[in-house]
Amino acid sequence: MTRISASSQEAPFPRARHAANLVGASWMVAAMAGFTLEDAMIKGVSATLPIAQILLSFGLGGALVFACLARWAGESLFTPEVLSFPMRLRVLFEISGRLFYVLALALIPLSAATVILQATPVVVVAAAALVFGERVGWRRWSAILLGMAGVLVIIRPGTDSFSMLSLLAVAGMLGFAGRDLASRAAPAALGTHVLGFYGFLAVTAAGVMVAVWTDAGFVRPDGRACLLLAGAVLCGVCAYACLMKAMRTGEVSAVTPFRYVRLIFGVALGVLLFGERLTPSMLLGSAMIVLSGLFIMWRSAARKT
Repeated sequence: MTRISASSQEAPFPRARHAANLVGASWMVAAMAGFTLEDAMIKGVSATLPIAQILLSFGLGGALVFACLARWAGESLFTPEVLSFPMRLRVLFEISGRLFYVLALALIPLSAATVILQATPVVVVAAAALVFGERVGWRRWSAILLGMAGVLVIIRPGTDSFSMLSLLAVAGMLGFAGRDLASRAAPAALGTHVLGFYGFLAVTAAGVMVAVWTDAGFVRPDGRACLLLAGAVLCGVCAYACLMKAMRTGEVSAVTPFRYVRLIFGVALGVLLFGERLTPSMLLGSAMIVLSGLFIMWRSAARKT
């Protein structure tokens, strides 16, 4: 009889887990690249179209794509779970996050907006401790404070270089953090396509609010603007799908850190496409935010092992 050692039985499992983590990390990198391209296209089209028109076009386009995907997958868009309190809260946070972040993309450098957005996971951990009662030790609280300090280093309040417009990116980041928390409490019966559909409907609602508030007329987009809007919708939908694949492939602790490649992509596109310049404060603040987020994820993974 052939004897199979314990080591030979267990060996395939670490290799399979490692392979799954590599695939999940690849999906995450693709998602972050897609989101960054979406941001760049929105910033590019904001030079010729009003913000309200951009939000409406982007929101309706994305909602239509996700509605078709949900129908193809046999998912119902209208169920009682859609009206649950977490879903209503998610829509409100999505509106605020998208509204302020698109305004930030139009009015401040792409690199600065992208860097500030990277503080979202740090805020989510802090809010989860306060709202859901998750246990967060002093080490992770210290990392959270480091990440928030990194945001302050970037926007530099109280100095001559401080711009109130940078607070738009902070408000957008807080809105996205609230959306992520509400998504955790959303009914499990709601699929990815349904969540995407209502997420883009929230963007449409934000566009309606801006249109009513500003009373600005819409303009006829030229070919370039149409291509940028269509590209932003396509990149946004693909990035969202890649993100869902990433979070469902491999271990969360191994895949999630690759969210920070969005910072690299955003800074690179800001410099190459829009001629933006990096300042020492932005580099220092970026390092603080990334180190904070990576340490929080490492501590979270360590507590589960």
